[in-house]
Amino acid sequence: MYLENFKLRELPFRLSPDPQFLFLSRAHARAKAYMESTIWFTDGFVVITGEIGAGKTTLIESFLRQLDSDVVIAQINQTQVSAVEFLQSVLVQFGFSPFKMKKAELIATINSFLIEQYAAGRKVLLIIDEAQNLSLKVLEEVRLLSGIEATKEKVLRIILAGQPELNEKLDSPELVQLAQRVRLRFHLGALSNEDLRPYVEHRLDVAGSEGRQIFADDTFAELYRFTGGVPRLVNTLCDTAMIAASNESRAEVTLADVTSAVGELGWVEFSRRKSTIAAKQRPEVSTANGDRAPKILSKLVLSTEGKAIAELHLVPGRKVIGRTPDNDLQIDSKFISRHHCQFTTTSDGVTILEDLNSTNGIVIRDKRVRRHTLRDGDVVTMGQHEILYVDDHAAEHLADTHDDLPRVSADAANEDAGEEADDDAGHDETASGTR
Repeated sequence: MYLENFKLRELPFRLSPDPQFLFLSRAHARAKAYMESTIWFTDGFVVITGEIGAGKTTLIESFLRQLDSDVVIAQINQTQVSAVEFLQSVLVQFGFSPFKMKKAELIATINSFLIEQYAAGRKVLLIIDEAQNLSLKVLEEVRLLSGIEATKEKVLRIILAGQPELNEKLDSPELVQLAQRVRLRFHLGALSNEDLRPYVEHRLDVAGSEGRQIFADDTFAELYRFTGGVPRLVNTLCDTAMIAASNESRAEVTLADVTSAVGELGWVEFSRRKSTIAAKQRPEVSTANGDRAPKILSKLVLSTEGKAIAELHLVPGRKVIGRTPDNDLQIDSKFISRHHCQFTTTSDGVTILEDLNSTNGIVIRDKRVRRHTLRDGDVVTMGQHEILYVDDHAAEHLADTHDDLPRVSADAANEDAGEEADDDAGHDETASGTR
């Protein structure tokens, strides 16, 4: 992409969580301190909430990386599950194969494991990300797990992280007992105007800028005007602006590059965007019965060996495809890099494909490409998989053909393939990063 142009070692504004890029604003530092308190206190939950893109997951990954070896960790990211599936997920994290166990056996196994760890002098921590998606039944199971004791001391530490709806759910009448167990709550907001420049320069420094100024002084006010300091939006806008500057062979991002990036993304000022952000990200149309449903601008149909296996519907914004579960669409294959490529869709339906410095690349019509504006019917080849791009005018003719396929949204990747992803971690290491 633009690494050579800016003389960087790796991409500074990736959307996937990376602890080494964590910028500790005052709010992020406080949230991390709350997480760390769970190691020393076992008398209640810690709840961390934040808007989409506020940096919760990156904060969690940084926190986990610094824990001592005597802490046993269960990290749950797939939260649209039943109570039994949740208990199974916890045991899988602890190294068990619990899929034939009934609920009573699952609970008994967890109890025994926690008591054994306590007796061995180890601490056990359960972190649940995207916890706002947990059903009331599953949250009740979480509460019951939190009550497991050994010699009058709780043996399971719990952190719940999620979007602001999590607080609303915890305050519901059905979860009074759970709410009473919450010891600390903290809401992670966006970066302040003062924090935005240090945030951008920190990520550039980690990526190898070595103190060089890459963004002109007059760009930061514009960055804040269109992102409101939301880290994920900042990353998206900075990344797109750097591409614009690189296309002109400039080593500095100018105000004109930021303006061009805003236009390419189809964004409006954040103050206006905030009230309509859901509509901008998921344009809606009325259905026959008067309900509101997302308007699909285009979609991707993933296939292997000629068989379609999944769809990804595209709305304005960015979708990342790769091997690990944190992608919008996960392809569990050794030929796919951790974060292989991205599809950026503008508000007027134009979709641009970009290679994220992958090892094996992306191919269209027998030609390897780095960046390509997609047209209806384009077939993108990635390893042993193919992705068919269907624009909004052509989506209708495939609707019936693939109605039986799993829909993959920005918040849900293939949940069955994640266990083996780490086994292939060595296949896509490159000198410039891990794409």
